[in-house]
Amino acid sequence: MMILVSGGAGYIGSHTCLYLLEAGHSVIVADNLSNSSTEMLERVKEITGSDIPFFNVDVTDKDAVEDIFNKNQIDGVIHFAGFKAVGESVLKPLDYYYNNTVSTMVLAQACIKHKAERFVFSSSATVYGENKIPFSEDMKLMPATNPYGQTKVISEQILTDAAKANPDFSVALLRYFNPVGAHESGLIGEAPNGIPGNLMPYITQVAKGRLPKLRVFGNDYNTPDGTGVRDYIHVCDLALGHIAALSSIKKGVNVYNLGTGRGTSVMQLIKTFEEVNNVRIPYEIVGRRPGDIAEFYADARKAEIELKWTAKRSLADMCRDAWRFEKNYGA
Repeated sequence: MMILVSGGAGYIGSHTCLYLLEAGHSVIVADNLSNSSTEMLERVKEITGSDIPFFNVDVTDKDAVEDIFNKNQIDGVIHFAGFKAVGESVLKPLDYYYNNTVSTMVLAQACIKHKAERFVFSSSATVYGENKIPFSEDMKLMPATNPYGQTKVISEQILTDAAKANPDFSVALLRYFNPVGAHESGLIGEAPNGIPGNLMPYITQVAKGRLPKLRVFGNDYNTPDGTGVRDYIHVCDLALGHIAALSSIKKGVNVYNLGTGRGTSVMQLIKTFEEVNNVRIPYEIVGRRPGDIAEFYADARKAEIELKWTAKRSLADMCRDAWRFEKNYGA
């Protein structure tokens, strides 16, 4: 199939492009490079030997997206493009609502018009709000605790309604948790522009000396060590989950959690990183971050049963691979 990957130059997108190519698909990337670089696509080419046509466009631009569909026979879309920082979404809600929901509408409209019948959406566990853990796909969604999460809820509803109105439009909503790690080659990984908003690249940049110390947001949560607990998943496992969803997609709307089913605290992640890489991470405890909740992790049994997919890589693998990439990348 020929697959358009929105946000394909980014962290999860670039790994997904790699595995799409390895699975024999053709790939087109649309990305405005607001938090990514075409360097990752060049590195995907180095690993796979395959060129990736690239369009430097914002997928909220309906005319630009229409132009891509007119020039290419696209069979499906994997939609990653979107703002993703929880704390920033609290400060800039209108930016998040516009970018994340309009991009979903524009891409869905183009797919329906051009009969690109497979749509895989990068959603998030934040749609569960403060439900009881572990989160399962059949839970009634709670109000999201931040605008970022709410944009995912709204986007899921947009795609659900679009699929109901267009029976040939098949949608997979992938609710996933905290991707970390990097490709085993050390060539592609998480390389955000500016100061990282996610935990693992912040840790790796502290380890490398690019940042002085890590800030841990809160140690007074009702968790085993007081720090936030998340379901960390290796980015390569996550990328393969998207390929599985694309390949196995069924008519209508299909929802899957992609996670390990295990919760890991911030402090546990720091200690594991230090142990497997033999490097110290200086840190300080600061106040809680707006919009965060104490813990969440997945019930991922549905993906295992229906997609024949499981997360195979360990927390140690995640830490080791992330550090290998950081050591190889940049100054």
